[in-house]
Amino acid sequence: MMTKKLSPLQTVIMGIALILVLFPVFWILMTAIKPPTDWNASPAIWVPSEPTLVNFQTLFDPDALGKYGVGGVSQPATKAVFGSILATFIATTLSVVIGLFSAIGISRYGNNSKSTPLIILSGRMFPPAAIAVPFVIIFSNIGLIDSYTGLIAIYVAVTLPFSTWMLKSFVDDLPREIEEAAMIDGRSKLMAHLTVTIPLIKGGLFATTMFIFILNWSEFMFALVLSYTNVSTIPVQLAKYVTATAGTLYGVQAALAVLAMIPLVIVGYLIQGHLARGMTFGAIKQ
Repeated sequence: MMTKKLSPLQTVIMGIALILVLFPVFWILMTAIKPPTDWNASPAIWVPSEPTLVNFQTLFDPDALGKYGVGGVSQPATKAVFGSILATFIATTLSVVIGLFSAIGISRYGNNSKSTPLIILSGRMFPPAAIAVPFVIIFSNIGLIDSYTGLIAIYVAVTLPFSTWMLKSFVDDLPREIEEAAMIDGRSKLMAHLTVTIPLIKGGLFATTMFIFILNWSEFMFALVLSYTNVSTIPVQLAKYVTATAGTLYGVQAALAVLAMIPLVIVGYLIQGHLARGMTFGAIKQ
């Protein structure tokens, strides 16, 4: 297969774009291995001369920065890491599963109303702050405030419109005749969808799962207002690394950000083949 060679101008533009995308990652990595004396140095220190892992140690041992005269870290990040993993994986699974069957139902058995997109996505048309306040009141009354059940429920509610609409587009691009052939062979509608529809859109399913996972993993607003002491997540924990003596603990924040990126990189690498397929599924119309 012939590939088109980039022009010099296109190469320069691509190079600039790549630098802009990778520079924040580089800066986070460098900040994560800087000692506290280098965090606010002027001029800025790009690469530390004495790299250290003390920022990562502080995530699980709040007293690790004591040798640099920095204190005030109140709690380790263990609970936040556990909370993010628990809430994100369960919420992503529920959102994708419910969204998948909703997408199949709307695509194959809906009335094709033009208002369907508006109805599905209407909940995402409001700013998160406007939605968070009613949920705080409701969850306080039913005992779900500051609980993983409540956090997972709000994650599912917020991401379900996205998962439904994304998966619906993949199901729409799949010819109905394939499912009808399976039904003619004796399969029920449910089995036809389980054995034919879902395997054929697995690329889109992986792409949607990755997208929903990222949304849940990085969600901050709802985790902040719905959690107090019993529940914590990584985005909320990042905002807590501010002390009265040292100010913002940039190195510790960067270290936690590096740990937060690892699951995204691993998941993205493992499903990259399916991800590429999912992003282009249905791009060529018959």
